Amino acid sequence: MAAAQVLRSEWTKIKSVNSTVWTLALAVIFSVGLGMLISALTKNDFKNLSTKDKLTFDPTFISFSGLSLGQLALVVFGVLVVASEYSTGMIRTSLAAVPQRGTFLFSKVAVAALLTLVIALITAFASFFLGQAMLGDHHTTLSAPNVLRAVLGAALYMTLMAMFSMGVASMLRSPMLALGILMPFFFLVSPILNSVSATQKVARYFPDQAGQRMMQVVTSGDDVPYGPWGGFAILLVWVAAALIVGYVLLKKRDA
Repeated sequence: MAAAQVLRSEWTKIKSVNSTVWTLALAVIFSVGLGMLISALTKNDFKNLSTKDKLTFDPTFISFSGLSLGQLALVVFGVLVVASEYSTGMIRTSLAAVPQRGTFLFSKVAVAALLTLVIALITAFASFFLGQAMLGDHHTTLSAPNVLRAVLGAALYMTLMAMFSMGVASMLRSPMLALGILMPFFFLVSPILNSVSATQKVARYFPDQAGQRMMQVVTSGDDVPYGPWGGFAILLVWVAAALIVGYVLLKKRDA
């Protein structure tokens, strides 16, 4: 089957599954809604912040506070895109139609990643503008230094996290197993380890922690040894590793 046909086939699969559509919608709602709420609460509490916190205040990053929850919906989306065919048994039919497993996997990832990027761009810009509106006098503008880079970085972060989950799902082949590992890790394990001084130096290199640097404008005042571009590079390595291992296992194993 030609690559263009495979891409069309994968697009048809994604748009025909209601659960994947709903996860994308929830990603937008959670990200934008929670970002607005936290931005509004930050505005009301700004006068109570310490002098240090006021000096290092990052209004752009505050408006992206909801992305930590929204990314979980994108993780679910990434897992479902890849692993749902294993749970239904459709993977045998798909691989019979597209025996070139590399073409099969990376066409699926490419279509899902492009769709995620579109949703992520909408989410990032909506989160930014609505969050800044909630911040009132403490807001920033898109024309301020590094702000546009951070907004685009937020969209890219969400897309890469979805792609990472696709790679993990390809490795594990089970939606329940993949979600059973990824959801607790990103929602509980990673934040907890990053907040404990003994494990913080390791946790800062986790994909979510590194990727979040991409959407920060103010990075002074912390001891993280890399900036937004370093965070992007680290996250990219995680994504590449997950997809490569997923492809190798797909190629070696039976459907």
